[in-house]
Amino acid sequence: MKNKDSLNTQNRSSLLSRLWEFQENHGYIRDENVKTCASELNISEVEVEGVISFYHFFHREPTGQFIIYLNNSIIAETKGFQRVKEAFERETGALFGGVDPSHQFALFETSCIGLSDQEPACLINFHPFTNLNTLKVKNIIAQLKRGASPADICDPVPDHIRSTPTEDKTIFLRNYQPGAAVMKLRDLSPQEVIEEVKKSKLSGMGGAMFPTGLKWEACQNQPEDTKYIACNADEGEPGTFKDRVLMNALPGLMLEGMIIAAYAVGSTKGIIYLRAEYKWLLEKLEQTIDHFYKMNLLGKNIAGIEAFNFDIQIQLGAGAYVCGEETAMLNSMEGKRGEPRTKQFFPTEKGYLNQPTVVNNVETFCAAARVIELGADYILQTGHPDCPGTKLLSISGDCRRPGIYEIEWGTTVADILDLCQADHPHFIQISGPSGQCISMKEKDRKIMKGDLPCGGSFMIFNDTREILNIMNNFAEFFKHESCGVCTPCRAGNFIIQRKLEKVALKLAYASDFDDIREWGNIMKMTSRCGLGKTATNSLVMALDKFPEYFESKVDHHKEGLNKEFDLERSVEEYDRFKS
Repeated sequence: MKNKDSLNTQNRSSLLSRLWEFQENHGYIRDENVKTCASELNISEVEVEGVISFYHFFHREPTGQFIIYLNNSIIAETKGFQRVKEAFERETGALFGGVDPSHQFALFETSCIGLSDQEPACLINFHPFTNLNTLKVKNIIAQLKRGASPADICDPVPDHIRSTPTEDKTIFLRNYQPGAAVMKLRDLSPQEVIEEVKKSKLSGMGGAMFPTGLKWEACQNQPEDTKYIACNADEGEPGTFKDRVLMNALPGLMLEGMIIAAYAVGSTKGIIYLRAEYKWLLEKLEQTIDHFYKMNLLGKNIAGIEAFNFDIQIQLGAGAYVCGEETAMLNSMEGKRGEPRTKQFFPTEKGYLNQPTVVNNVETFCAAARVIELGADYILQTGHPDCPGTKLLSISGDCRRPGIYEIEWGTTVADILDLCQADHPHFIQISGPSGQCISMKEKDRKIMKGDLPCGGSFMIFNDTREILNIMNNFAEFFKHESCGVCTPCRAGNFIIQRKLEKVALKLAYASDFDDIREWGNIMKMTSRCGLGKTATNSLVMALDKFPEYFESKVDHHKEGLNKEFDLERSVEEYDRFKS
């Protein structure tokens, strides 16, 4: 029986779900499926094709019985990605980007899948397999060939919660009682909820750090009757996995944050936009939502509050980093290509389906729930006076204890490195590729607004790692993930990577680094969304913070393209192939 939404020709927002349904049934989206979607939703086949082509996990060609997505992020590279990749090709008989002759295995590379604390890692039919090595790959493929199901042999994913503040200062990772926050609403008006959130100085935890209370108030003040609460669970920044842990360990806390936001702004409908890489969490989230309905924490007259009605559904994404940008996510939720909107309106004015919408990420909603449960005064006695509260860090890379750390805002980088037992740290990347890098000269800087704001990713690289390899991985990531709408981002990321390739070949002049800075400035000033604006942040910072390293890569003798060309060797190779 078809989902009733899929039959609603006026509701294009069901398109992604419908495409997932077809792909799961057939392994790919067939021509007739495109025609069906176009007919059901009253849109052109070209529009449907445009949506399919935008998302990484939709396929228009036959794949395999087992679709394997191997993470190629920089952390995976440092942990043995290349050996694991070769093992998959050897054991399956397929090459990456293709299918084996029997159509049993399809191999694809993909960007960060939110398992940086357990790399190398992959998804097989969207079930997680972690801490891979050549022997483990051989065993996995052998079991699949014998008829095993990925669901039965996949790895359990531990949360790796490594450290929290003292008991009286822990906010997120403390004991959780379902309904504890929502029940407090019975004694608060919507405006009092907003005032409490504002008093706590809670800011968005995704990196932008916009005051949450002001955002909710802006939505509350809109005159429209229909308003939405959207939870951005599209945690795609490489090296980030805090939202994965929150949804796995405390899914109810996230729901309570959404419910509280709905009460504050007057919304009756909530949507969780869940990244496809976390599809393995979908069943748990659905079960938690069902449990909330049974507890009268969702549905009608929630917690006994007359006329407080609120429902939550889940929309599965399909693989697009740019959908982490709130307006791109809203477009995706509406069944469109996940391209960022022009900044004519804030989502609180015209968001989902052109209605006022609050968009916060998982961690922010969890924090909001704790604010109401514990009170703003509790939050204010933690962290830094200018930035109260705590923050979840996803720590990975060259350290002995990768995982989740709840720290107070204002904690120094040096303290964090001690907590995770960093292994000869040299280069530290904060907030993912779009964030900023620091050297050990900056180890006394603080994680907080006004110094080192952090969206969640904290990647550590020791002095054996080539900075150029890190930057090239980031450049490839941005080039691949750019939606392509605006020229500065589309062309700029391509040019930046070509420049880095030139540096790697030892053919760069000092002027090439000047070009990189100039392109970085062009992209920052003229790109349409945050992807292009921040894509060169770390590279430009690295040029300034590690000058000796990059100076060693410059061709000071201006030998140019002749430097790496060996005529004698080339003639020998020609003769060998000719014979």
